[in-house]
Amino acid sequence: MAMNLAGGSGGGRGRRGRGRGAAMSEINVTPLVDVMLVLLIIFMVTAPMLTAGVPIDLPDSKAEALKEEVNEITVSMDGEGRIFLDDQELAPGELGERLASVEKGATPPLVTLRADRTLPYGRVAAVMGELNAAGFKSISLVTNGSVAAP
Repeated sequence: MAMNLAGGSGGGRGRRGRGRGAAMSEINVTPLVDVMLVLLIIFMVTAPMLTAGVPIDLPDSKAEALKEEVNEITVSMDGEGRIFLDDQELAPGELGERLASVEKGATPPLVTLRADRTLPYGRVAAVMGELNAAGFKSISLVTNGSVAAP
């Protein structure tokens, strides 16, 4: 009975102690990192597009950001004075009719008003008056957060 104790070529095991049937204990993380970086880039590109589809040059303000609510209506006014309800452009005079058809429930939804900085104050105040007349008493004005605002 001869035994090979020197760890040579006999027995099917190398010097590292891993045989043919042993499990590999190393994990290749490179594909995981690649997938995570691609997902990060996708989310970074698409996240700004999710908030609003109407391009508006918002005024600056020092006000703190409010939390977004589930039950929320967005009214946007671009630099040309066109009015949008969420992402749909409205015809002149159609805002009151569309707001009347919105279900208010026990508490009316929060209305966020996004108005371009170049619009006259009277035009923005007129839209706020229509919102108030339609029963929406909670109106938030959206601005760009800035510490350099006057």
